[in-house]
Amino acid sequence: MKFTSILKSVILEQTRFELLFDALTKPSKDKEGNKVKPKLSKKEFIDLVVADPTTRTNNINMETATQKEFAKVKAGKYVQWLIKSFLGVKPEDIEFGQSGYNEGLKAAKELFFENLYKVTNSLQKFEKFKGRLPEEMRDINKLTPDTLYDAVKDFSLEKTKASKEEKKSAATTYEHPGGDVVFRGEKWTVIKITDKGQIGKDAACFYGGYHLESPKGETNWCTSSPGYNWFERYISKGPLYVIIPTTWEGKRGEKTGLPAERYQFHFPDQQFMDVNDRQQDLIKLLNGPMVELKEFFKPEFAIGLTAGGEKIVIDSFSSGNVGKFIGLYGLDDLFENLPVTLKEFQIQNRDKNDIIITIPETIGKFKDLVSILFDNCIDKLPEVVCTLPKLRFISLTNNPKLTTIPDCVADMESIFFVNLKGSPNVNLSDSLKERGNNMGGGLWDFQNYN
Repeated sequence: MKFTSILKSVILEQTRFELLFDALTKPSKDKEGNKVKPKLSKKEFIDLVVADPTTRTNNINMETATQKEFAKVKAGKYVQWLIKSFLGVKPEDIEFGQSGYNEGLKAAKELFFENLYKVTNSLQKFEKFKGRLPEEMRDINKLTPDTLYDAVKDFSLEKTKASKEEKKSAATTYEHPGGDVVFRGEKWTVIKITDKGQIGKDAACFYGGYHLESPKGETNWCTSSPGYNWFERYISKGPLYVIIPTTWEGKRGEKTGLPAERYQFHFPDQQFMDVNDRQQDLIKLLNGPMVELKEFFKPEFAIGLTAGGEKIVIDSFSSGNVGKFIGLYGLDDLFENLPVTLKEFQIQNRDKNDIIITIPETIGKFKDLVSILFDNCIDKLPEVVCTLPKLRFISLTNNPKLTTIPDCVADMESIFFVNLKGSPNVNLSDSLKERGNNMGGGLWDFQNYN
C-alpha cells in the first residue's frame, strides 16, 4: 500500500495517535518481504505532530511517553499536511543521483525543522482567519509552507481589545484578556498584568475602571487612563498586580461592575495603592487583612529589591524596601528568595545603630557573585564564601566587631581585592598575611591597588 493511502486510512478512519506513530516510525516489509526503513524517526514524527496547533497532547511528555500514554494524544487536523510537506523536502539545485544530493537533503530537512516554529505560527493564523482568505487558499492541501506564509502574513494573532461579553464576564470572574488570575483565595484574588502591548493596557484600564475615580465605584489609578501613557511607563519596569476581594456584597464600579474595593501593587516602584491612589502600608496589609497573600508576594518582593536580577543594594534595616521585606519575612527569607543570578551584594547599615546581622549560609548558592560589601553590619563572615568560584572583591569596611575572616580566603584563586578599612580588630592568620604579601603587600589596603 502506498504511503499516502496508509496516511489517509490512519488519519481519516483511525485517528488514534499510536496507530499513526506505528505506521510511520517503525520498519515494515515490502511485497518481497524485504525490510523497509521507516518514513520518519520518532523525534521527527513527534516534532511534526506537536507543531500542529490543533494537536491535543493532554500534557503527555512526548519524549518519554509509553505506548499506553500515546493513546491519550489526539493528532491535529494539519498533521497529514505537515508530514507530507516534510517528506516532500528536496535540496535546491541538486537532482537525485547527483553528487552531494544526500548531504543537501540532510541540510534541507534540518532547515525545515529549524523553521518549524514559523509554520506553527502560520497554521495558527490559518486556523483563525481561513474564512477571510480567497477561496482558492482555504484548502491547506493546496498550499506549501511558503505559500501558507504568504497567504496569512498580514494577519495578527495579537488581541488588542476584550469583547463586550468578556468584559461582562470579567465583572464576576475577574478573568479579562491581558490579565492573568494568579491567585484566588478565600478573601482575595490577585490578577497579574505582564503584557506590554495594547491588550495589557486594555486590561489595566478595565481593572482600574478607566480612571472614572472612586466616587463611581472605580479607581483613581493613572494606569487606567486610556488616553495617557502611564501604563507604558509602569509596565516597562515590571508587572502590575491588581488585588480584588474574592467575594463582595458592597458597591460596584459603574462601568466595570468590579468591587469598589481594589488595590494595585507595583513592586519595582514600591507603590501599593488603594482605589484613591493613596500609598498603603504594605507591612500592615500583608500582616493584617491580606495575610493570605503574604507568602504569595514574597518572591516578587525579593526580586523587586534587585537591579536586573544581578545586584542588590541595602543601605538600611529600618526603612525603605529592604526594611519592609525584613519586617514582613526576616533576613533569612531575604537571602532565601533572592535570585541566584546575583553578581553583587552591597549591604550597608547607614542608620549608624548597633544592628548586627548574621550572613546566612545560603549565600553559598549565589555562584555568580563577583563582589560583596558588608559595611557596619557584621561580626562574622561565614566560611561558605570560599565556595563562591567567581568572587573577586571582598569589602568588610567599618565593622569594629569583626575579629577574623575565614582562613580559606587565602586559598581562593579568584580573589583580587580585600578591603578591611575601618575594621581595626581583625586578626589575620599567617596564611592570609602571606597571601597579602604575595599580592604586592596591598591585599588588605584598597589604596594600593590600581
